[in-house]
Amino acid sequence: MTLPMLYPLLLAPTLHVKVWGGRKLATLLNKPLPTTEPYGESWELHDDCVVLNGTLHGQTLGAVLAQYGAELVGTHNDPADGFPLLAKFLDANDWLSVQVHPNDEQARALENFPRGKTEAWFMVATDEGAQLVIGIQPGRSRESIAHAIQAGTLESMLVFQNVTRHDIFEMNANTVHALGPGNLIYEIQQNCDLTYRLFDWNRLGLDGKPRSMHIEKGVQVANVDFVPAVKHFDEASAGVSTPLIKMPYFETVYHKLAGNTVSLHTHGQRFHALTCIAGTAELTTKHTPPLTIPFGGTALVPSCVGAFTLSGAGAILDSFQIV
Repeated sequence: MTLPMLYPLLLAPTLHVKVWGGRKLATLLNKPLPTTEPYGESWELHDDCVVLNGTLHGQTLGAVLAQYGAELVGTHNDPADGFPLLAKFLDANDWLSVQVHPNDEQARALENFPRGKTEAWFMVATDEGAQLVIGIQPGRSRESIAHAIQAGTLESMLVFQNVTRHDIFEMNANTVHALGPGNLIYEIQQNCDLTYRLFDWNRLGLDGKPRSMHIEKGVQVANVDFVPAVKHFDEASAGVSTPLIKMPYFETVYHKLAGNTVSLHTHGQRFHALTCIAGTAELTTKHTPPLTIPFGGTALVPSCVGAFTLSGAGAILDSFQIV
């Protein structure tokens, strides 16, 4: 059976209730929240996201990947490992746990998972006084960190950083980190949800019980020698297309449309995840009708599409793999 031609896919996010979540996904990003619970995450690009447009309407991205393989994600990805990147919005109404993620080798050895988790954050909106945890104070041994966790004193070893709107935090796997209250962020990462919690601020989960910790593995994979810096993006002085994030597994570019047209190309190998964080944008290809990306929405341009353009009055975060 011949499959229909692939085209840019508008995706419906999956929404996740979190003990640290709030309501900014609705109030700042116009995402309908189905209940009054604290929603912390909107997964914009993931195997479980559902296609909203065209002949593949109603199918999950994972199902599309299983059918189309390299046409969707390029020949350098194995469809059996799932979609390679995950993009999401996070609304932190309280501190997320202090946590760390394994790298590829550690994920395979410790969890039999195909990839680890390197990630990056772009601060879409921040309250005054918002903070992050960006590492462990250098010079601390793994033994002292484990002892501090057991004694409830890890907080005194953490490196805190004040952040403002449009700050950027790039985290290789093994970075100890935590997102603080008052931050609404866009996160791009390897598609891996392996998280080792080291400290959860002495709170209870939504079920009224303490959440599980992963001290042994977390301390084992934690980088205790390096604290990454927080960068800032100055939108006012930026050009039409500005590189924001460059990590070993992905890049993100900020397209400030404002009446401009941006011409891009997949080169048959690189998909593009396009998330609209201001206004709206229009995506056009040679063979398909124009697709409007609404504010807060995400579209995926498959690797087989080739040339496409972005226009409108909005702003787009364009994330893709380095090929």
